[in-house]
Amino acid sequence: MDDTAASRETLLRRRNRRLGFGVAGFVAGMVGLAFASVPLYQIFCRVTGYNGTVQTAGLAAPGAGEQVLNIRFNATTHPTLPWRFAPAQGTMRLPVGEEGVAFYRARNLSDAPVTGVATYNVTPEVVGKYFHKTACFCFERQTLEAGQEMDMPLSFWVDPRIGQDPNTRGIRTVTVSYSFFRTLDDAERAGAVATAGPHVGAGGGPARGTP
Repeated sequence: MDDTAASRETLLRRRNRRLGFGVAGFVAGMVGLAFASVPLYQIFCRVTGYNGTVQTAGLAAPGAGEQVLNIRFNATTHPTLPWRFAPAQGTMRLPVGEEGVAFYRARNLSDAPVTGVATYNVTPEVVGKYFHKTACFCFERQTLEAGQEMDMPLSFWVDPRIGQDPNTRGIRTVTVSYSFFRTLDDAERAGAVATAGPHVGAGGGPARGTP
């Protein structure tokens, strides 16, 4: 091989190495962004009210008004989380300004402890700024032992001003949606880092339940 051919081969190898490092760095960055996105999304939504994120200021319910809303409850579980997760009640009729209490029920279907984290929103999205949560299990680590079932409470009220806003006064039904996913720790233990989606995150300590 002459000097020119050798130089070209060396240059090609260097370019391939740089390209490999670049791709690896990009993939690592995307995985890191995926794991960080739940806390970032949480902060963004709570500040802006984006995507139907509800208010969590802890204000007391002012008392029942005349308007009555239908509150529906929805639940989804990511395929990597071996839980059964569903609302524990059907549609609730709730006067605006009155505090309501609802429950979601989760059961670990696996033979080992599993931790999950929930995200939430309400629809229609324009209702978010009028929907106040006073107690919730969202964005907190929930650990269920093998076969354990747990009831998770949600308390909330809807601001009576929803009936004065031209964008919301015609709304009669509000849907509260919770989605459960694996936490970062569980994803790492299960080897799911390479396929982790934007749902991965970590929060507070585990809640309590009964086997």
